[in-house]
Amino acid sequence: MDNWDTAQLVADDKRYVWHPFTSMGDWCAPDHEPIVLVGGEGAIVRDSRGREYIDGNSSIWTNIHGHNHPRISAAIREQLERVAHTSFLGTTNPPAIQLAREIVQLFPEEKFGRVFYSDDGSTGMEAALRIVSQYWQLKGSKRRVFISFRDAYHGDTAGAASLGAAAMFGSALSSWHFPVQRIGSVAELAEISNAGEIAAVVIEPIIQGAAGMQIWPAGTLKRLREWCDSVGTLLLADEVMTGFGRTGRMFACEHEEIHPDIYVFGKGLTGGYSPLALTLVSHEIFAPFLGSGSDATLYYGHSFTGHALGCAAARASLEVFKTEGTIESLPPKMALLQEGLASIGKLPGVAGARACGMIGAFDLPDDSLLAARVCLGARERGLLTRHIRNTVVLMSPLVISMSQLKNALNILKQSVQTVITQQSQQLEPAPATA
Repeated sequence: MDNWDTAQLVADDKRYVWHPFTSMGDWCAPDHEPIVLVGGEGAIVRDSRGREYIDGNSSIWTNIHGHNHPRISAAIREQLERVAHTSFLGTTNPPAIQLAREIVQLFPEEKFGRVFYSDDGSTGMEAALRIVSQYWQLKGSKRRVFISFRDAYHGDTAGAASLGAAAMFGSALSSWHFPVQRIGSVAELAEISNAGEIAAVVIEPIIQGAAGMQIWPAGTLKRLREWCDSVGTLLLADEVMTGFGRTGRMFACEHEEIHPDIYVFGKGLTGGYSPLALTLVSHEIFAPFLGSGSDATLYYGHSFTGHALGCAAARASLEVFKTEGTIESLPPKMALLQEGLASIGKLPGVAGARACGMIGAFDLPDDSLLAARVCLGARERGLLTRHIRNTVVLMSPLVISMSQLKNALNILKQSVQTVITQQSQQLEPAPATA
């Protein structure tokens, strides 16, 4: 085992690093020691002090096949020995070409045909929004408005944030976002009076992530597809979180047997090994961009677009799905997750215990401090997970074993019991004194 100077690493982190979605005052407090993760194997990660944890949030919902998977690691090494990165502006590379072909071939060939690469889910969404806007411009249409759902989260770049994150986290971004109308349910589409202005409807299919793992009512996607078809607009599916097995199917839209006009994939695309996202578009949407001249050119991209290492990792991940039967192995794990959450749901103070495929969640009383304390207690017992406000989430790598998943559920249950007991004791009135 490597000898890490944890104290120095923590001191340097607090001195030099700025963490996302983190109260840096709390992080830098003298009594807070961050966990320094240095290794991993399968569903387990290890810190600099040699402690092991079940990765209960899949390294922020990205890891699919487990850490240090030999096939994915080998693919990255093999590509690294050739070349790590080359420009995708004016040149191309084999892994990006091969991955695009393999992704397109996962879908009906008469529907989809082109892949646009980017760096992460947010930039994949940003690309999708720009593609949609330019598509309608090329067709001479005035459709400019996007419909998104309340509590939606589609990323933090300016355009993507305008669909939901800006409102969710209190940022106005009023001068540089796409025009957006928000609705709460598919039923509200009947009240849309400007259907001729709608460029696309955007949805996280089957389940909303950052909203607190809220599962859509059955039939939502089908009704949405029907409405889009009836008014002649596009449907954009944000499968950044839900793609690649998270919901028990390879892609969430499979649950209702529909396809959008655009898919966006990220997070699990590479198995969680490298930043990479892609925007998959239909033949119909791509057709106007085949025109010559600057008007038909999509002026959007990144320095690491078509990143060879990321594409090699993604190709290896797709191969692992085939060779290890990843999706086929999930039903017993999904049943165990449902069973374990149902048991947690019976505890005092717990509400809304639910699961969607390999995504589990439950709610605590409307106090994010309680959820934070549950996650802290789980960490002390060997499980890393995070909460979203008052919702505790369990989303492990799909490769997690039955015994590891059972252990994770038991840890969560113990942590909830401890926190609820401590809270009730604090709320008890002090005994009367003579």
